[in-house]
Amino acid sequence: MSVSRDLRRADDRLVTLISGWLARHVSDRELAHELALARGLSPEQAKVVDELRVELAGPRERAELEMIARETLETLAIAG
Repeated sequence: MSVSRDLRRADDRLVTLISGWLARHVSDRELAHELALARGLSPEQAKVVDELRVELAGPRERAELEMIARETLETLAIAG
């Protein structure tokens, strides 16, 4: 029997989305849009999601953004 994650939870959806972006299956534009719509997060999660969204809009290199995205994933997992 397989176990699937409950993708209705905001943090789970964001983990899937950011992971897809890291794997280059999700565009920068799509990630930024979904990050802006994120609701139902803890204050700590909301803070790092907003930071990622702001950094994504700036002039950062992809490698720097990937590091920030990984830190965001860690916070979403720990603070969830």
